[in-house]
Amino acid sequence: MTVTKEFSNFNDLINNVELPVLVDFYALWCGPCHLMSSILEEVNSQMKNRMQLVKIDTEKYPDIASEYNIEALPTLVLFKNGEEIERIQGVLKTEQLIERLETFL
Repeated sequence: MTVTKEFSNFNDLINNVELPVLVDFYALWCGPCHLMSSILEEVNSQMKNRMQLVKIDTEKYPDIASEYNIEALPTLVLFKNGEEIERIQGVLKTEQLIERLETFL
């Protein structure tokens, strides 16, 4: 289940957590982003004790997307201790995404 959370500062969101944070940069108009949504739900349910999933709508937060050079959607960025440690663009199957994330968690 996805939880909607308001935040005032993105850096606080990725820095002040114990678990790594997987950020899904998406847009409502993006077809591949809709495909990734169900995949991310499954990944989140399997890895929820090892990471936190955050979804950022690039239309609502264009400054954050620009700051992190988001040029394609969907883009997933894994942050650990506030630092970007992995970037994944495009759609992956659940198993592929878990395999990619496992090496960093």
